[in-house]
Amino acid sequence: MSEGMSFGVTRREALKLGAGTLAGAAASVAALQGAPLAALAATPSDLNEATVAQLQALMAQNQLRSVDLIDFYLSRIASLDQSGPTVNSVIELNPDARTIAGKLDDERRTRGPRGPLHGIPVLLKDNIDTHDKMQTAAGSLGLVGAPASRDSTVAARLRAAGAVILGKTTLSEWANFRSTSATSGWSGRGGQCNNPYGINRNPCGSSSGSGAAASANFTAVSIGTETDGSIVCPANNNGVVGIKPTVGLVSRAGVVPISHTQDTPGPHTRTVADAAAVLGALVGVDPRDTATQASAGKFFSDYTQFLNADGLRGARIGFTRQFEGSSLQTDTVFEQAVQAMTNAGATMVEVQLPHLDEVNSGVAEFTVLLFDFKVDLKKYLHDRTGVPLAHGDLAAAIAFNTAHAAQEMPFFGQEIFEMAQAVDTSDPATIAAYNDAVARDRFIGGTDGIDKALRDNNVLAVVAPTEPPAWSTDLIYGDRFIFGTSSHAAISGYPIINVPMGLIFGLPVGMSFMAGAFSEPTLIRLASGFEHATQARRQPTFLPSLPVSSRSGASGGAATGSAAGANAQRALTRPGTKPKHL
Repeated sequence: MSEGMSFGVTRREALKLGAGTLAGAAASVAALQGAPLAALAATPSDLNEATVAQLQALMAQNQLRSVDLIDFYLSRIASLDQSGPTVNSVIELNPDARTIAGKLDDERRTRGPRGPLHGIPVLLKDNIDTHDKMQTAAGSLGLVGAPASRDSTVAARLRAAGAVILGKTTLSEWANFRSTSATSGWSGRGGQCNNPYGINRNPCGSSSGSGAAASANFTAVSIGTETDGSIVCPANNNGVVGIKPTVGLVSRAGVVPISHTQDTPGPHTRTVADAAAVLGALVGVDPRDTATQASAGKFFSDYTQFLNADGLRGARIGFTRQFEGSSLQTDTVFEQAVQAMTNAGATMVEVQLPHLDEVNSGVAEFTVLLFDFKVDLKKYLHDRTGVPLAHGDLAAAIAFNTAHAAQEMPFFGQEIFEMAQAVDTSDPATIAAYNDAVARDRFIGGTDGIDKALRDNNVLAVVAPTEPPAWSTDLIYGDRFIFGTSSHAAISGYPIINVPMGLIFGLPVGMSFMAGAFSEPTLIRLASGFEHATQARRQPTFLPSLPVSSRSGASGGAATGSAAGANAQRALTRPGTKPKHL
């Protein structure tokens, strides 16, 4: 298994400032044309779909060591991620993972486990700092060189909980905030991440590798980040659970930023129970991130206490059909899921999310993100050393990309970078417009958005289909975005949870649960009840390709002509430059 680890590190370390990166991207494109499946037969699978609790039980009974678990995942990564079907969800492996796991095995024998994550392997998105032998680059060659000088708070808390940081996952470069025509899952450092259900399909979002790796059983747990959609959309496309927490519940210290207003890390796992176990290890007030002060007295060290297989019974839940009309198959699966919730004892109430057109237009949101990114990136780069962009700013990043265009911009440009650079963050009028945009977002997304829908209808949460199934990856034309339902929660800073709800042409689709700030206990209860009632999660089979159909939700469906369909069509044709899946 050490060979698998060495292979991953050597391959990624070669992705410096030379032509190797473009060759890696070309190899990813070639994989889309037909991936060999012979590797599947020789790949270990006996621990596939094992939950964190099951793995802990095996280790407690001396039937499994953390080292064995590391070896299991390394073998699958070598056979299915780095070769074979080539999912390409892992950008780098931790060369010390087995050593760390061995020490944790010794600690378990002598002192007992630290908690539910003791010895459990975790993959982190490549924008989450780790002070070890791995890079933290947000997919950009401009951040490749010396590792981060300090662990992110997320990494530090996972280590303290006894987790083994197995490696880093592929992502959309700069968390998908570089170009309006970007392809999700592509970065200059890592090439193209693929979807384990169909290698020609897109894994979605900046946290593409986090969702794909958890789904493919390359790790027990992955950590992604979301600004708007990049935890829940990869969860949707890759058939896993994703929790985007309330902004301020989990520290962003040491995470390459887009926006301090909206950014948050969160877990990708195969079950709600696993996500709840991970969330408890991540939360807490952190002096390095002032936003976490709002979580004081509102977080729990154990979110598994809110799991309830019968959690839908007696619950009054809102559902919205406002996103129906653009993907008939997704509409059908969503309606079946709503009926399943009724059958499980929930009272389902049709509701409307207010301000849908304005939220979807993203005018205020994009104003906030452009301003925040220019300011927050400079703050982050101030503490980086030993990389091309050390102590730099957005202008330096733009210049780096221009100078290394063959590696960094072979498929799409950096127009979002350029728009953010043009923002005068010291101009009083610009600052006033920014503050107005922040307030407007919180009003239309939260106060007069989700909060109003909950209050007016007396419901605990609102559910909606997360997205249609995965579209075909297209490095020339970029993402095929149909609709997404993450923006109300994103601009208000509220939590949202995706849970698999079914398959369409072999591709997963998910249900999103959303409610007000710090409502994670309620959402976990409802999400776990839904998961138990539907049991919709299916393992991916690494098919080389899945069919493109004019009737498929992944390729766009016929409109229904209903009011809901008209709303969806307005969202599809909206003007503007707001990027998706950040």
